[in-house]
Amino acid sequence: MVIDLPPVSQETKPRVLVVDDEYGPRESIAFTLSKEFVVETASRAKEALQKIQEQEYAAVILDIRMPEMNGIKALEELRKLDKEVSVIMLTGYGTLLTAQQSMVSGANQYLRKPPDIAELLEAVRRQSAKTKERRHQARMNCEMEKRNMALKNEIAEAEPGIWQGRASAELVHDLNNPLTVVIGYAAILRDEVKNLVGANEEIPRKVQEYASVIEKAAEYCHHLSDNWRQANRELSDTGPVSIAAVVQEVKEVILFNHAAIKIEGGRDVVVKGAKFEMMRIFQNLLKNALAVCRA
Repeated sequence: MVIDLPPVSQETKPRVLVVDDEYGPRESIAFTLSKEFVVETASRAKEALQKIQEQEYAAVILDIRMPEMNGIKALEELRKLDKEVSVIMLTGYGTLLTAQQSMVSGANQYLRKPPDIAELLEAVRRQSAKTKERRHQARMNCEMEKRNMALKNEIAEAEPGIWQGRASAELVHDLNNPLTVVIGYAAILRDEVKNLVGANEEIPRKVQEYASVIEKAAEYCHHLSDNWRQANRELSDTGPVSIAAVVQEVKEVILFNHAAIKIEGGRDVVVKGAKFEMMRIFQNLLKNALAVCRA
């Protein structure tokens, strides 16, 4: 049984720019890609750069040898306009070393010219997907920066004195370490997830461990934020707290499981207190001790 699928809308197809001064290779590549991508072409680097200023592309296929401005120079100028787009360099005979060097300048992949059709399609599909991922991440980062700025402005208007003196220094000090952990493990987690397909069973376990650390660090940040907003340390919940468990959590969540920190004996010692306030105390004690050891 044959099922006719509806054609892919031009609006949903990734847009690709093919840059080559040779008409034959340029149009051949454009024709090969046209079923899956919206393809535009340019015969000169300057023309391509103008197009990139006016339109976002999922991938740019760029020949190395071109008159007026070669592919390496064009790549440098392109990166000033668009840092996220994937660039695939085309290399002819005798320019392989130059193509490899282009990777240092910001290219994402290079193909021999003329490229194999299957290899070309696979490269453009893969690099287009990576461009989409980078653009999404860039938008998320931009949105986060806007929200952070809005939050700072809101706090500054509501409580003008909150960022002054000792309170400001302590707030930044308290939040800096767990937030650094959140950012660092988030990056590691993202990279590990990318490798899940075809990976061994160890990776899912690592992902779970990283997610757990991120969750604990975020919970710590949330507690600190609430404490400062309420400006009342006495509101912290108190109850039975294991000293060893608190130190272990500080070691894992705040200090990246530092090998120099050893926890021995007294694991059954329980005191009444506020867990997160005790974490703040041990965080400062352990950080100061590590600093003394390094000195």
